[in-house]
Amino acid sequence: MATTDFTKTMQDFMGAFSVDPKAMQDAFKSPAALSEKMSKVYLDAAQKSTDISSKWTKATLAKVGDVATVKEDPADYSKSISDFASSSVEMASEHLSAFAEIAKRVQMDTVELMLAAGKDMSAEASAAVQKATKDAAAAAKKVAAPAK
Repeated sequence: MATTDFTKTMQDFMGAFSVDPKAMQDAFKSPAALSEKMSKVYLDAAQKSTDISSKWTKATLAKVGDVATVKEDPADYSKSISDFASSSVEMASEHLSAFAEIAKRVQMDTVELMLAAGKDMSAEASAAVQKATKDAAAAAKKVAAPAK
């Protein structure tokens, strides 16, 4: 009675599943491309947010400069502070609205990118599964065939 050499069988089976370097490279391309696109969206949003913050800070400092100037009439100090408070509320509303628009744009771009990536990755996964199924069937037949 002949003893089956499972080591040889496993080596033959695993040898049938050669690693395709191009397939591995392609598997990393989609996530890397998605990451690049997402980074661009976030960096653009960060730049726009920084611009808004800078503009808001400069406008606030200019208004503080007006408050800090010497006034002839004591009532002018009260008016200056009141004007500063009023313009601060107005600027806050304007700039917070601009931040909200940036956030809305980032959200829409992110959803768009994720949907596109999902479609791409689904197609790639389907192709990979079909190839793996074909390769596994071929390997199983090769291993199951009696050695000559």
